[in-house]
Amino acid sequence: MRYELFIALRQIRARKFQTLLSVGAIGLAVMILTVSQALMVGFTGELYNTTVNKLPHVSVSPQDGEDYIYLYGTLMERISAIEGVTAVSPFLAGQASFRFKDNSLNAELKGVIPSQENQISSIEEDMFEGSFQELEFSRNTVVIGSKLAEKLKVNLGDSIDVSFPNANPLSLRVVGIFHTGSPLDESLAYTSLKTVQQFFDVPDVVNGVSVRLRDFNNDREVADKIKELGYNAKGWTETNPAILRTIAIETTSNNVVYGLIIVIASFGVVSTLNLSVIGATGQIGMLRAMGASVSSIQRIFILQSGILGLLGALAGTFSGVLISLAIGQYEIPAASSDIYGGISFIPIVVRAQDIVFIILAVFLLNLITGIYPARQAAKLDPVKAISTR
Repeated sequence: MRYELFIALRQIRARKFQTLLSVGAIGLAVMILTVSQALMVGFTGELYNTTVNKLPHVSVSPQDGEDYIYLYGTLMERISAIEGVTAVSPFLAGQASFRFKDNSLNAELKGVIPSQENQISSIEEDMFEGSFQELEFSRNTVVIGSKLAEKLKVNLGDSIDVSFPNANPLSLRVVGIFHTGSPLDESLAYTSLKTVQQFFDVPDVVNGVSVRLRDFNNDREVADKIKELGYNAKGWTETNPAILRTIAIETTSNNVVYGLIIVIASFGVVSTLNLSVIGATGQIGMLRAMGASVSSIQRIFILQSGILGLLGALAGTFSGVLISLAIGQYEIPAASSDIYGGISFIPIVVRAQDIVFIILAVFLLNLITGIYPARQAAKLDPVKAISTR
């Protein structure tokens, strides 16, 4: 194997221009692949952070035929005992009309226990003004979304009138404004559980329980266990299938494009090796005449293909990582930030396992694509090959 590797390296050095073209083609493809993978992983992670991590992993609703969950404290204790559950939060939610001066808008009014709700949606992290925990200490207070506040022209400390048919009108003081960069900023307002029970004139009941899990991928398993308790329960994959479809479509389309990029680059190596076979016909004949076996000739060209693939993969991943890190420093203008769900920087995640996989995949693929020109070289008749020198 030593002399075969020596000859393969010598052939690569001898044809510098062809080598640069092959390595450059593979490197360019791998660079694009590395940057695209970092972007996809980053955006997928950001999508989870802005959706799944802000949603209840499991949503529990009343039993069939019931409008409310009674004795919800007992239910919460039983849910908390399920393995994998990290937080449970009861809520009572319904539509309400919000009015401030001449401006009015309908939105969902959600009554919660602030400390428990924050463990589900981390709403405290999204507070633009004020404090979410103020709901727990002050009566007749409300926290609203930034878009809702903008349309009502409400500022922190203002009191807004809340009403709805068959409900008890209330005047709630705004103690906080949150901004998530999602439609919730216009369609949701939080108040305390006691306040909303007073508003809808109901006893100490709720119409839902939110559950957070250690691993959100176990949502359906936990939902099935809650169903055994006699309540309706759905995991986030059932209530928000659009998120999964979006990720699946993006992943599939990206993988197809990545595969085509690598295959095209690998065929460039095949073309280079075919030219190398033509140019080295006489040398192949001399090697065969000196006793080199057919398998040795094949190994020489397969080694060339593998080395070119490895060099291209290393160069491509190195430049791809540098470009990815540079892109990750780009700050999205504030005006466009809301369009992309409040993202202020382009999300980039460079994972070591992705880099290793790309290098190995490109190296192995080039070894495989090098088999054809290697066989063509091995088939050359040594007498005819020498005569063509």
